[in-house]
Amino acid sequence: MTDQVLIEALRVDTVIGVYEWEKTIQQTLVIDVVMDCDNRPAAEQDNIDLAVDYARVSDAITELLQAQPRQLIETVAEDIAKLVLQQFAVRQVQVKVAKPAAVAAAQQVAVRISRQANEYQ
Repeated sequence: MTDQVLIEALRVDTVIGVYEWEKTIQQTLVIDVVMDCDNRPAAEQDNIDLAVDYARVSDAITELLQAQPRQLIETVAEDIAKLVLQQFAVRQVQVKVAKPAAVAAAQQVAVRISRQANEYQ
């Protein structure tokens, strides 16, 4: 049994990049998060306190990414995975971080990772 809560195409403006000019501007990252969890308790009681609150997860990710600059989208993905697994009742998380403006000839570039809760204990 695997239930999932998904956040798709969360757009976050942040300072991201390795080049000096990138460190002086904000760029948009597009984040997808798939969280494996057990939705039954929340569904049975119709209680948000028993659910993975996607609004709280989205706010936490936005706050995390706007708190400090990063150079790599790989770092962003790892930081998001760690945050979600440590702060929310999630067994496993998949994170995709896309940087639409990274390569002019590409629609976007992205990284995707999958992590389990026991990796961040």
